[in-house]
Amino acid sequence: MKRVIIFVNGTDVNGKVFMVTHSVGELLMAAGLKFEMTARRLFTPQGGEIDDIKLIRDDDILYVSSGEDFVHKSKSIEVNNAERDSDWITLNVGGKCFITTRSTLTNKEPMSMLARMFTWSEDSEWKIQPSKQDHTGAFLIDRSPMYFEPLLNYLRHGQLILDTNLNAAGEYANLRGCRLVGANLSKCCLERADLSCANLEGAQLICVKMLCANLEAANLRSCNFQDPLGLPAIMEGVNLKGANLEGSNMSSVNLRVATLKNAILKNCDLRSAVLAGADLECCDLSGSDLHEANLRGANLKDTTFELMLTPLHMSQTVR
Repeated sequence: MKRVIIFVNGTDVNGKVFMVTHSVGELLMAAGLKFEMTARRLFTPQGGEIDDIKLIRDDDILYVSSGEDFVHKSKSIEVNNAERDSDWITLNVGGKCFITTRSTLTNKEPMSMLARMFTWSEDSEWKIQPSKQDHTGAFLIDRSPMYFEPLLNYLRHGQLILDTNLNAAGEYANLRGCRLVGANLSKCCLERADLSCANLEGAQLICVKMLCANLEAANLRSCNFQDPLGLPAIMEGVNLKGANLEGSNMSSVNLRVATLKNAILKNCDLRSAVLAGADLECCDLSGSDLHEANLRGANLKDTTFELMLTPLHMSQTVR
């Protein structure tokens, strides 16, 4: 059985070894799965296209493309050098062009897709091949420009501000592990969004809609959920297992049937909060204000209520 080493067209890094099976089509399918691309053509190092499995020899080095012509390594190096000469980058997102700098894309979230595409470091094991370019040289990104613009602004100044008409769960529901310290997410719809392990310390979460969102092990220290007009943040069914909300202002927040097992809610303002049916097992509520909070039907097994600011009445916990 023969084997070959395949690289993405125009590169000579992150190659993969493949077994040569019965047809070029099968080899292209395997390459597409490994490189997470639509593999359509195979080339030799000299640029000759492989269209018959019999032309492949053992330990051949091949290059796979998604349909474009063969890119010589020398040409690829010239393009990369030209890109390196300028810190300015143009992104074509869904037909709309955004001009930004390489440092903007790489500094704040160094493990993001954009940072890994445009990092200066050639030695980074996380570096990925940049997307294709249009006729003007702008990098093509298949996303909605309406949703991309707030993310680019977040990379610029650290504030994630969404228009009230945008649904964050619609395009970018998976924000797992993101660093959103101090982000302004007020009135955002994050229903069923995955924010597990995210760092949202000090974020503005006024009137957010987080029904059934996943915030497991998230850092929500000193967040503000309180609306001056008294409108509650909607967090019914949210998963806050192991999350840290210490010192947060959560007055009137709706946490009905939410999961807060092993969560830290020390020194929180939970006045008039709705915690009916919530799972508060092993939750630490030390020093929190639960005045007029609704705890009916909540699971209070091993919940810590030390140094409470106001008395907790049985009427708040009994149906």
